[in-house]
Amino acid sequence: MTTRSAAAPLPGTRARVQAVRHRYARRGGRSPARSHTYTLYLVSLFGVFYLVPIVHAASTSPALVPVGSPPAATAVGCALTVVVCWGAQLAGGFWGPLVLQPFLLHVYMSTDMAPTSYLGAVTRRRLACAGTAVLVPVCAAVYLVTDLFDHLETALPGLAAAVGLGALASVAWLWGQVRALTDNLVLAAGAGIAALTVAAVSRADPDGGGGLWLLAGVLAAAAGVLGRVAFRSIRTVGLPRLARESARAFEALAYAWTGTLHHALDLYRPEPRGLTSALFRPDGRLRGHLAQGAARALRTRGRAAGAVVSLPAGGALAVLGATGPEGDPALLACLTGAVCVYLGSGWVGETWRGLRDELTLAPLLGEWWGGVFARTLAWPTVAVTAGTALGGGLVLLARWPLAAGQPVEAFLLVTGLVALVLGARFLREMKTQLPLGLLLPIVTPFGDLSGLLLVAWQFDGIVTVVTGAAVMDSLPSAPGAAALALGTAGCCVVMGLRRVGWAHRGLFSRLRRA
Repeated sequence: MTTRSAAAPLPGTRARVQAVRHRYARRGGRSPARSHTYTLYLVSLFGVFYLVPIVHAASTSPALVPVGSPPAATAVGCALTVVVCWGAQLAGGFWGPLVLQPFLLHVYMSTDMAPTSYLGAVTRRRLACAGTAVLVPVCAAVYLVTDLFDHLETALPGLAAAVGLGALASVAWLWGQVRALTDNLVLAAGAGIAALTVAAVSRADPDGGGGLWLLAGVLAAAAGVLGRVAFRSIRTVGLPRLARESARAFEALAYAWTGTLHHALDLYRPEPRGLTSALFRPDGRLRGHLAQGAARALRTRGRAAGAVVSLPAGGALAVLGATGPEGDPALLACLTGAVCVYLGSGWVGETWRGLRDELTLAPLLGEWWGGVFARTLAWPTVAVTAGTALGGGLVLLARWPLAAGQPVEAFLLVTGLVALVLGARFLREMKTQLPLGLLLPIVTPFGDLSGLLLVAWQFDGIVTVVTGAAVMDSLPSAPGAAALALGTAGCCVVMGLRRVGWAHRGLFSRLRRA
């Protein structure tokens, strides 16, 4: 070693970080230029054959949802702001912008560099991408659905509010990862209070158009203040916790790329905690089926709280759609209510996975279990039915008196919806490994449809619920809609049993013994 090389100064922190990233990017695992060209080709085809006709149709036809007035547009923007902010915070708690490749993070953590030196640049780049990813879909949806951008006096403030919404969403994404739970609750409450305040101020001046400008200014100010605080919190982030989050995130990404999306989602299920003794009576025996299900649901308090909110909300929306005037609002209420009930049916307890495991291991453990279906399905069925009935009943009482026959029709539609949701949830939770037949090409005049079948298999539960609810709403007879929902639920149950190997001639005898 020469004196000159020994006296040479060490490279700066930024150069060291870039050197590690470039070495890792040239490890041989990058996609070739041919792959990027094919992706660009697919995007171009999608834009020419789908986006251009949709944009042309939206520009030459009346708006599906007219804005009406600037205060109404401000109220919708405030509601959208709250939803996007809360969603970004929740996403940051599971997969935030600080998540790196586990190997890269391990290399950086093994050096003397501060966390801000190798997390700051990637965080800024990801926040810029996240803000753009929120801005573009919001502007596209507003342009295609509403007439906000048709007039100059509402287009400019609407665009400014959309830019502010994108900035706030990216900052809230970082905030949800680097700040504590209490700080996230404070931000969520502050977002709700600020949205209500801006909407109230806009309502006070119905003829003025300053509500959207006020909303844009509040969003920009909030994004600036919260972004400054969130970036300062990067230096205090727990590196061991970040390493665990990164390992889990990229394991879930590997599952998702290989087709087993439900396995990826299982990695983010909260671990049950506490209330173990509540499963047993004082004499040591297990409690009843409903008591066990309720105790197991309370062991994951976050999911239980989500079920408590979503099930009554779904029942209320379903009844609103069933008893309201026919049209797009009624259809939207029914679809939203069905999705809420479907989500709540999964959050209400963890017994679905236990049933799948017991049915899958039936040849190994035997089939004389003494009521496995009653033991595992009693609590979800009762909880989903009771929660949906509670929300629907409150709506019926609030809108009483109704026209003749409407309460009966609402009861039939909600009953069919609950059966449809339970059947779709059973079909989804009985999913095991990706069937090999879905990977085979299906050549048609419209191209290869194997990708559509793969997507349908990944999201079969939500696809069944949304399609079934839309068909139920289109039928003129409530008994016919309920019968269709019951038939669809029965088909889902049979298909779910086929997935776990319970579909053969002795099925009914096995169900009777089980």
